Amino acid sequence: MKHATRFKALARQAGGVVRSIAQGAVLTAGIMGVSHLGGNMANVSGIGFDDLVGQAEAGPTSAELAMVASDFERFALRIGRPESDTMSLRASFAEKSAGAGLKSALDELAGVAEDPFAEDEGALSAEMARVRDWIADTYRVSETALEPALAAAETSAQELGFDPLLIVAIMGVESSFNSRAVSHMGAQGLMQVIPRYHKDKIGPDAGRNALFDPQTNVRVGALVLHEGLQRYGTMQRALQYYNGSLKDPNARYTRKVLALKKRLMLVAGREAAPMLVGQAG
Repeated sequence: MKHATRFKALARQAGGVVRSIAQGAVLTAGIMGVSHLGGNMANVSGIGFDDLVGQAEAGPTSAELAMVASDFERFALRIGRPESDTMSLRASFAEKSAGAGLKSALDELAGVAEDPFAEDEGALSAEMARVRDWIADTYRVSETALEPALAAAETSAQELGFDPLLIVAIMGVESSFNSRAVSHMGAQGLMQVIPRYHKDKIGPDAGRNALFDPQTNVRVGALVLHEGLQRYGTMQRALQYYNGSLKDPNARYTRKVLALKKRLMLVAGREAAPMLVGQAG
């Protein structure tokens, strides 16, 4: 997955070329249609306009459409589209060639060509994808297991006005990205939330194991941090509140979180600006 992310980044730089290839596939199908029509007209005389329209609507054969789909399938795989997408495209072409006809099939092909690099809903940003790869290598955690938590960090951070890398840094310090972690104090999951203190944030209908769900845990953890920031006004105090160490004069927890955040900023490809302990995240 790490290599796929890097390949897609390079492929985006060649977007114009990609669109040209896709448009060429559409043009090929059009030429096939004309050839098919010309072949049918070879031995026919006295053909009127209505006859031409009727022939054009018939369009290319299933075999000809399959050739176009096959060309586009190879193109799609080369630029990093998931294999499931290309299989779906081929099946759709086969169905439409026998039913709705050439136009709807080509419309679908053109839609894919319009933005062949479109991300699935809920996909990670480019910088978070780089962070995911680094975490997976450094902490020996599955990329697949990480993705829901990192996506939730981006969503919650956007809603609450945080830097998502701050949320990710808290996960690293609290649990080393272990979604099943439990502390001797009863803190659970990625962000080590103690359920008895935050039932209002978890929700009345949540089960006893709700905080082991990465998305729920990250959402609740972000809300706890937001609560601390509202109460105490600075990120340093909010982080110490989160850790239950407001009385620590050295703010050791805050320093650990911000140090990891700074490392994540480098991994993500950001400019690593100097960070003060009291700086808001």
